[in-house]
Amino acid sequence: MDTPCHCARLRRATRRISAIYDEGFAPFGINVAQYSLLRSVRDKGEVSMTELGRMLELDRSTVGRNVRVLSKHGLVEMRRGKDDQREACIALTPQGTELLKTAAEAWRRSQKTIEDRLGKDRLEQLRDLLAAL
Repeated sequence: MDTPCHCARLRRATRRISAIYDEGFAPFGINVAQYSLLRSVRDKGEVSMTELGRMLELDRSTVGRNVRVLSKHGLVEMRRGKDDQREACIALTPQGTELLKTAAEAWRRSQKTIEDRLGKDRLEQLRDLLAAL
């Protein structure tokens, strides 16, 4: 069904793109949101839940849910903050670091799938349009 609602169209496109990545990450037991979270934690070294939410533009409860799943799978560990003992911080485990290395190829394949479907010119247009938002 076609709709004039910009939000609905963007959400539908986002679900389609997420499905491409999720399919690629399925063998690793994670989804694209969790992969993104793991990469952000890796890039920061150790990060508070609050800061991670800010970085990913997600509310703290969404971050918390994903962190609990990743923790249960042994990919991240929770620690107390160095400056504020009340603040929960997240760090990658060696298993999480290894998963990121092995899942990187799945991410590259997913990127290529999207690039191939859109083509170089439309991909550039998409980047420009999204940056304008």
